[in-house]
Amino acid sequence: MLQIWFDLCRRHGVDEVLINLHSHAEAVRRFIEENKNGLKVHLFEEEILLGSAGTLLANRQWVKEEASFWVFYADVLTTADMNRMLYFHQSRGQIATIGVCEVPDPTRCGIVQIDEEGIVRNFVEKPVVPLSHLAFSGLMLTTPLLLDEIPEQCPVDLGFHVLPRLVGRMAAYRIRDFLIDIGTLETYRVAQETWPGQSQCQKSK
Repeated sequence: MLQIWFDLCRRHGVDEVLINLHSHAEAVRRFIEENKNGLKVHLFEEEILLGSAGTLLANRQWVKEEASFWVFYADVLTTADMNRMLYFHQSRGQIATIGVCEVPDPTRCGIVQIDEEGIVRNFVEKPVVPLSHLAFSGLMLTTPLLLDEIPEQCPVDLGFHVLPRLVGRMAAYRIRDFLIDIGTLETYRVAQETWPGQSQCQKSK
């Protein structure tokens, strides 16, 4: 998965990344030493998990001068065209742009409702009664202004604690390329059968 993400980053002009470590940290370090191939990789080990938003807040100094930066959930397998998402983000002028896609079980995801301009009008993480099947994909492009919306608590999660605060100030980009969250054994097996390979990333451009 890291190799695929590294290749996606290189292909789309991302030359510096930060990876948070917890479980299997040494295995990740060994892999990176052998496979970074020109990428500048920063490692941030969390003895106690800070949550997806907590990692961003702890590394505020690293991104605060950027016009915008990417956030990737590393258990997402995708051929998404990040350049198209970047163009969409720049055209909307919002605090952040989240990649969204249709999912079969919306109770397991962050579910959004959007208006005709692609602005998010509702966001609920793992809703009991979902209002749509359009879900946050685990890919996000954001400005440093998002960091000011992260509450001071630990752990702190993007889906539960931050993205709902950005309703009306966040855009949603529909990802129509291959995308699957392999965070469960079931979806990991599906990915083994359906992953089109990285050549599809190039064809989608």
